[in-house]
Amino acid sequence: MSTSPPREASGGVALGQASGRWVLLATVLGSGMASLDATVVTIALPSIGADLGGGLATLQWVLNGYTLTLAAFLLLGGSLGDVLGRRRVFVIGAVGFAAASLLCALAPTAPLLVGARLLQGVAGALLTPGSLAIISATFTGTERSAAIGAWSGLSGLAGAAGPFVGGYLLNVLSWRWIFLLNLPLAAAVVLVSLRRVPESRDPDAPQQLDVGGAALGAVALGALTYGLIDAGANGLTGVATACVVLAVVAAGGFVQVERRSPHPMLPLEVFSSARFTGTNTVTFVVYAALSATFFLLVLQLQLVAGFSPLASGAALLPVTAVMLAGSARVGAAAARWGPRPFMTAGPVVAAGGLLLMLRIGPDATWGTEVLPAVIVFGIGLTLTVAPLTAAVLMAAPASHAGVASGVNNAVARTAGLLAIAVLPLAVGLSDQSYRNPVLFDRAFDRGMVIAALLLVVGGALSALLVGGREPPSQAEEKRYCCPVDGPPLQADAVGGA
Repeated sequence: MSTSPPREASGGVALGQASGRWVLLATVLGSGMASLDATVVTIALPSIGADLGGGLATLQWVLNGYTLTLAAFLLLGGSLGDVLGRRRVFVIGAVGFAAASLLCALAPTAPLLVGARLLQGVAGALLTPGSLAIISATFTGTERSAAIGAWSGLSGLAGAAGPFVGGYLLNVLSWRWIFLLNLPLAAAVVLVSLRRVPESRDPDAPQQLDVGGAALGAVALGALTYGLIDAGANGLTGVATACVVLAVVAAGGFVQVERRSPHPMLPLEVFSSARFTGTNTVTFVVYAALSATFFLLVLQLQLVAGFSPLASGAALLPVTAVMLAGSARVGAAAARWGPRPFMTAGPVVAAGGLLLMLRIGPDATWGTEVLPAVIVFGIGLTLTVAPLTAAVLMAAPASHAGVASGVNNAVARTAGLLAIAVLPLAVGLSDQSYRNPVLFDRAFDRGMVIAALLLVVGGALSALLVGGREPPSQAEEKRYCCPVDGPPLQADAVGGA
């Protein structure tokens, strides 16, 4: 194996060639590492809380610290790859992700763990968009479609394995190993990328990066998240109020910067389409419900139902299995019939699964209470996720298809961030009820009802706001991975047309 860097990408690499398979391996390992980390950390929350203390707010920040910086810098990370080199930024993201993961594993206190998770999110914003950008720049034509399809399926398998792998590591070792697992994966990503992945850039990309917009966006999201979590823990204090005010001011500054910037991170004209704005509204509502559901369900299974971490992780496998089996078929059907009927019915079906979860209590068993609920829930997600991405791309002008997909992904992650932050206020969850199985069970039931209502609202909004059938020129077969933390990114969202 040569140690000399590969030449610049010029296109034409075939998936059947060794060079193409090496590129696919690097990108799958990179995206799979991020997907795996997202699912295993959720499973580990009760163990982290028991070990480090800090109460419910700590668990919120363990999840939100990563999501905050990932959502804030996701679009900027894709732009950096276009300017500095996609392979270079991808490798930097992998190294940063490994370093932050090591800090997470060694964190002796909850605040240090949260700080490491913030850094992990920044690295993830470099790593996540880079995988598809490299594929899009390296492969062309039908080979690109085949590579994206293979990447989607294999990345989906990594996400599916996450809950089981996390549960196993928690059972036999400790929660710290879910972060140490990233180190050998990142080493493989770096080694394969430097030796086998060609470099690529976008010669037409603006050389000026919208750092100011990204910083203001991060301040707005961070201040609002901190204010909501503080209000949930301590009530509407002066600190919470000040944070919300700061968030509003920073958000206003972000809009002004994006409006005046010659090269904005977020071109505001994409929102001139009422359908695009409406579809992103649906995204926000649906993914807020999903994030709240997974946060509460994992805690309910372990704290109330008495499931082990391994059993809790295995309980979620049917959701991803159903999505893996059905997403491609639903995506093809949505291209033929239009996304509206799927996005209208899907959230309602998922809401039915959440209402079935009300049966999960102290004496719940996997076969009778958990399995039927998660299967119905998974069917609803399968009907929703792939058509949602198609609807976003249909609603945006072709010239903005890439940024539209990136915005949609960032909207979904922001929805999850804010949903988890506001959850204790919404369901009456406190540190006392978090530690009391009876009180937590009641909060879980309220949370499932609220999330089900949000999904029904999402279905109704889809019926009103989502476009119909895709034009024949655009209705080509698409393949999607099936993450539950954000809609799939379109390859053009992260460079490499």
